[in-house]
Amino acid sequence: MKILILCNKSPYPAREGGPMAINMIIEGLISANHQVRVLAMNTNKYSVNPDDIPSEYREKTGIELVDVDLTFNPVKAFINLFTGRSFHVERFISGAFSLKLKEILEKEQFDIIQFEMPFMSPYLDLARKYSSAKTVLRAHNIEHLIWERISQTTGNPLKRKYLRYLAHTLKKHELTVINRFDGVAAITKNDADFFILSGCSVPVIDIPFGIDLSCYPEQHIESSSEISLFSIGSMNWIPNQEGILWFLEKVWPAVTEKYPSLKFYIAGREMPGWFREKQYHNVIMVGEVEDAIKFINSHTIMIVPLLSGSGIRIKIIEGMACGKPIISTSVGAEGIHYTKHENILIADEPQEYLEMISKCLNDNFLMETIGMKARELVRIYYARDLIIKKLLAFYQIISS
Repeated sequence: MKILILCNKSPYPAREGGPMAINMIIEGLISANHQVRVLAMNTNKYSVNPDDIPSEYREKTGIELVDVDLTFNPVKAFINLFTGRSFHVERFISGAFSLKLKEILEKEQFDIIQFEMPFMSPYLDLARKYSSAKTVLRAHNIEHLIWERISQTTGNPLKRKYLRYLAHTLKKHELTVINRFDGVAAITKNDADFFILSGCSVPVIDIPFGIDLSCYPEQHIESSSEISLFSIGSMNWIPNQEGILWFLEKVWPAVTEKYPSLKFYIAGREMPGWFREKQYHNVIMVGEVEDAIKFINSHTIMIVPLLSGSGIRIKIIEGMACGKPIISTSVGAEGIHYTKHENILIADEPQEYLEMISKCLNDNFLMETIGMKARELVRIYYARDLIIKKLLAFYQIISS
């Protein structure tokens, strides 16, 4: 098969969840001996120097980047209030991207065109006009659900009302556009079920994030090693900012009172200046790390305190692959095939978080056991090769 993948971010380098999920599909399809072509937006929100992309990657993907400016425009945002259309989606409409897509489709034929996230859906009509390929929407999240949840935790009434408007128009767009594709590949079964129950009339499948376990070394906890907490995730994503602040304000004071020498390391790209300036006892603001797996393996207990979001937390899958004990909220662990307190610890309230942290600090065997079972979970459900086989079978179904 020959597959064209349209992305709102470059899949290389894969520095955060979205690009990592896209690149997993790309690498998996190529490993399965299929042809892949990539057309991606290069935005000020996720900027890539094309010269930094290795020639080997360029050759095997034919990747091309189109510059798109996503700078917030208050005038356009105001006008959008009277259109009833999704501002989130309209920001990704680009004449330059349309021209490049048209140029590619006029020169090459594809079996599948995969749209990564609904933000790429404005190019569906163009794809249908210049290609007979089957179209797939790769839904990384239920996008409107993220904004609904954020609005629920927003204190400012005016901001909350605006966020609800954004969520409403995005929901209307999502639930309308899914029926215009030939198939929808959601990233979790929960998301796939949501689309089906919402009236999706085209085939829907769940295709989660997958990894090659051999790339994730497992490190055991030594009794003499320093025990530390850590978190890693893109800090320009509002749910990550919100969750970490909640943990620092509501959970950390009680934790550090009970364990004054315990340290908490926070890593993530695009960490806002105002966040870095905050001072908490024994909290180390690491910022972006060059090697995420090395960072994960240099600490002990992963903290995922998300209060909003959707889809699947890729860093949880990576932490599990490294055999780390993870303490997450129910929202953070959504979409993962976990068993509560067997391969991940769940805590939704500050007191629960304190209890789970205390359990880990007082029982190295518990941490080892949870980490071992977490890695086994990844082996069973999130092996890349198995996921790619499932995706290819889905391509065959919608093509027949």
